[in-house]
Amino acid sequence: MMSGKSKFNGSDRFEYLQALVTEFQDTDSAEAREQILANLANFAYDPRNMEDLRRLQVTELFLDMLTEESENLVEFGIGGLCNLSMDRACRDQILQSDGAVSLVTGCLSSRREETVLSAITTLMNLTAASSRQLTAGGPVLQCMLRFSLSRSARLRNLACVFLEDCCSPAQVDAARRELQGHTQTALGIPLPED
Repeated sequence: MMSGKSKFNGSDRFEYLQALVTEFQDTDSAEAREQILANLANFAYDPRNMEDLRRLQVTELFLDMLTEESENLVEFGIGGLCNLSMDRACRDQILQSDGAVSLVTGCLSSRREETVLSAITTLMNLTAASSRQLTAGGPVLQCMLRFSLSRSARLRNLACVFLEDCCSPAQVDAARRELQGHTQTALGIPLPED
């Protein structure tokens, strides 16, 4: 499917994306919903699709998936948000959605590493775009400190980048002090399974 998307002109691309969104909303098949959502998340990676995805309110669709019981839907939803958050207008749309940051932060407690990595990256992108400090809360910083100790190099490295780029040294020190003496599952956010 990826090779076919470059064949679309602007109008055809919009119609195709619109058909995907409509099919997602109309189907009762859990497997079809997962496949369509995965496709939409992949389309969110291409800057040529950003305007169409915003017009189709795919940002809201991805955010809605973060409350689903299906780990696949959550993973594809946060993956799509992660891709969209690279675009300034999409970041603004995410930040304007009530509770969006809390929904993204909630994905940090997933046992799926891909979900956690997408959540961290999304938070980094949203923090970079926001004039307010989205990560000022201790639990997120403490979670990143724990992730920075992970056996997974991907998770460990991304958490370290988050701590360096999105937090002040004083915030990191305060979070470290709060974490002293707590176990790896403090605050109810477990480390993903390796």
